[in-house]
Amino acid sequence: MQQRKTAILTLADGTKFIGKSFGYDKPCAGEVVFNTAMTGYPESLTDPSYSGQILVTTYPILGNYGVTPDGEHNHISINHESEKIHCEAILCQDYSWEYSHWQASMSLSDWLQSQQIVGVYDIDTRALTKKLRESGSMLGTITIEGGEDIDFIDPNKENLVAKVSCKEIIEYGEGEKTVVLVDCGVKHNIIRCLVARGIKVVRVPWNYDFTTLNYDGLFISNGPGDPEMAQETIDNIKKVLSENKPICGICMGNQLLSKAAGAKTYKLKYGHRSHNQPVREVGTNRCFITSQNHGFAVDSSTLPSDWEPLFVNMNDDTNEGIRHKTKPFFSAQFHPEASSGPKDTEFLFDEFIKLL
Repeated sequence: MQQRKTAILTLADGTKFIGKSFGYDKPCAGEVVFNTAMTGYPESLTDPSYSGQILVTTYPILGNYGVTPDGEHNHISINHESEKIHCEAILCQDYSWEYSHWQASMSLSDWLQSQQIVGVYDIDTRALTKKLRESGSMLGTITIEGGEDIDFIDPNKENLVAKVSCKEIIEYGEGEKTVVLVDCGVKHNIIRCLVARGIKVVRVPWNYDFTTLNYDGLFISNGPGDPEMAQETIDNIKKVLSENKPICGICMGNQLLSKAAGAKTYKLKYGHRSHNQPVREVGTNRCFITSQNHGFAVDSSTLPSDWEPLFVNMNDDTNEGIRHKTKPFFSAQFHPEASSGPKDTEFLFDEFIKLL
């Protein structure tokens, strides 16, 4: 193993964490966030919702099962959640230089270097996570020994949705029913889940006026950053709230549907990023373990009278979904497609299909 260069994470308050580089050696900047999942680093890295962020993994080891080779079939990634890595960097306590998995074709280190993404190990992730929990998500920079410095960058001031959305209409699958999928940074397993249920999916850019299309249902995807930045999407959703065509949203889709209905959103202190968030269906004792990745939430108290919360987070009582009281509109803040993660709530796709 070659000698690794020193890498320094500097937080906005001046705190420094020193580690070693195992990815691409370049400076980077973004919002520092943490994920408590034990597995799933290929899925997390390729999740567009991490765009602009420096990802800290609380599970102490990365790289032990390498990286599964990826390809594309009908414009869908075969094994990952998109066609590339979206976060600025990934940090861990320990990195496994030897990997073992029957599907793996390369190491995590090689994959990061091939996509020019920073990776840092030998970081005290326990201390770093405790600081983020106490202070909230913070801006940070990573500099590499002998390299250049870089200024802090706040990704939430950018329109990250526009950055990660598709640029043209893409169609998937065949079926009697057609669903328009508004791509705000869609995870590809959402597309897989819809196509597997015999649906024709028409994926459109985040700001496309889908009201000009013929379709049976509307699906609003997950995505990165502040929902306020996707005002064009919100305006387009407002146009169809007077109709009765079914609408479903996931993650950012929950926030955008809520804002179109007239509710407000706010930034969470450090966000929900894990495979183990418990949520309860409002009005029942049904609980589910969910996979989540978001930094903003819906203020349930601002929902109009014809809307109501659908799910609530059992840890902090934040909103985890909404529904209209009389029309076929609903959404979830968590990921029912959950790749990787628990699939306890994948039945929500079936509920949406029934509404069609």
